[in-house]
Amino acid sequence: MVEGGVGRQFGHSPEPAAPRGRIEIRRPRFWRRVALGGSIGAAEAFAERLWDSPDLTAVLRVMARDLDEASGFERGIARLRWLLDRAFHLLRRNSRRGSRRNIAAHYDLGNRFFATFLDRTMTYSSAVFPNADSGLEQASRHKLDLVCRKLELAPGDEVVEIGSGWGSFALHAAGHYGARVVTTTVSRRQHELASRRVAEAGLADRVQVVRLDFRDLPAALGRRFDKLASIEMIEAVGHRLLPSYVGVVSRLLRPHGLALIQAITMPEQRYDSYRRSVDFIQRHIFPGALLPSLGRILEGMRDASDLQLLDLEDITQHYARTLALWRQRFDGREAEIAALGLPERFRRLWRYYFSYCEAGFAERVIGDVQLLLAKPRYRRPALATETGP
Repeated sequence: MVEGGVGRQFGHSPEPAAPRGRIEIRRPRFWRRVALGGSIGAAEAFAERLWDSPDLTAVLRVMARDLDEASGFERGIARLRWLLDRAFHLLRRNSRRGSRRNIAAHYDLGNRFFATFLDRTMTYSSAVFPNADSGLEQASRHKLDLVCRKLELAPGDEVVEIGSGWGSFALHAAGHYGARVVTTTVSRRQHELASRRVAEAGLADRVQVVRLDFRDLPAALGRRFDKLASIEMIEAVGHRLLPSYVGVVSRLLRPHGLALIQAITMPEQRYDSYRRSVDFIQRHIFPGALLPSLGRILEGMRDASDLQLLDLEDITQHYARTLALWRQRFDGREAEIAALGLPERFRRLWRYYFSYCEAGFAERVIGDVQLLLAKPRYRRPALATETGP
């Protein structure tokens, strides 16, 4: 830590490869912001250039490694700010109107903005890197193909997707596997661009993009599907509605159906305290968001569905790398982002967001998993056998 040209060192790790971060305090007001605002105040102080770091991710990894120590940020007078933030967060509940408002606050920032740091597939979820030197677009396409293969997609399969993004999965499933896809989003901007991309790809006869809340899908669509995909949408549901979400997944599937849910997760040990608090992401990036625990998802399966867990794959390490590449692309196009009319404070908040999440995945204080779920009448294809002469 450096303040006024004077350096101070805190902590020591016996691990040679442990991250080491450097904080440069630029204004004395930094101390007041942290004392009054806790961890959210520290993020806001970064956005306001009260402090900086040559390696922000390393600083946040150090903090993530000792969450008990980092929780000291929220003590004392900062507890008052925590209570205010918590009250504000509760006002952003995911009612139907609240969900539309919360989704718009993030995803309707502008398609041109998201295109500055996403690859050409416009995939806004963890990529899966097939090898050490894979690029971002290759890894995004590999992840989309992985989802399709896990769902055993075949020509003519009827597929529903909860959470379109900008259409990358629907385009891949229809274009490469011949599936017929109904993909759904609440975001107006995502609906516009996904619809345009479908038309430009010549897939309008196989992909339908609709604006519907997940709670309305069974009644509005009026039919069931062979397969279902939901890629990092579950984080926008909230604790109370998780069983309803899982129930909708079950109701949308035919008796032999398969579903794949990709979810950013909170460890079981921290889930209860996390869901009763509010963090930087919920306050400034994703209003109304909540990372589920795997246990909470499984509770929903038990209480609100007849789904069975077939497979679980942890892809956490891939998300740290995905975020590092998004951050690099974001930093490399800052002038273009500024030209969109987005102020410096906004840009620094987003830089903090990329590093904050990258640190969380790198230190495994949050995770990312793919769950493959099946209805009771699903039967895995028979394994091929070799017979001798």
